[in-house]
Amino acid sequence: MSGFNLERKDEGSKIVVSLSGRIDEDATFFELDFVGKTQIVLDMEKVASINSCGIREWIKWVRTVPGESTITYRNCPKVIVDQVNMVAGFLPENGTVESFYVPYYCEKSDTEKTVLFRKGIEFKDDGEIVPPSGVKCDESGEEMEMDIITSKYFKFLQKGHN
Repeated sequence: MSGFNLERKDEGSKIVVSLSGRIDEDATFFELDFVGKTQIVLDMEKVASINSCGIREWIKWVRTVPGESTITYRNCPKVIVDQVNMVAGFLPENGTVESFYVPYYCEKSDTEKTVLFRKGIEFKDDGEIVPPSGVKCDESGEEMEMDIITSKYFKFLQKGHN
């Protein structure tokens, strides 16, 4: 995946922005018109990577969202979850995470896959994690294990944002 792209879709008082590619020094965040928008949904499923320059620009960009609006992060890949956990302001005070991907690993076939965790199903508002049972490897049929340090990966759920 190369470059960076934002696609905007207006749905009444809600705006859905789908992001894709690399968030880096070449990523250009255009000024979105947030007038009359009370909900901003950022779908990050196709974000491939983010570097330090991209993080700086990201934080500046999300600060342009009016404080009375809510920001929802949807379909966050691991690269985004890592930033939410490490970088103050990456998820603003008026932001929540609706869904994110968790890496799983199968030792037998040495394969990985990601599983979507959704608010209210695999994780709760109080930070409780309810992982899906029986995540199977597509190659071996064996049950897969989460390939993360749970206390670090799920840290953002304890911050009171969700």
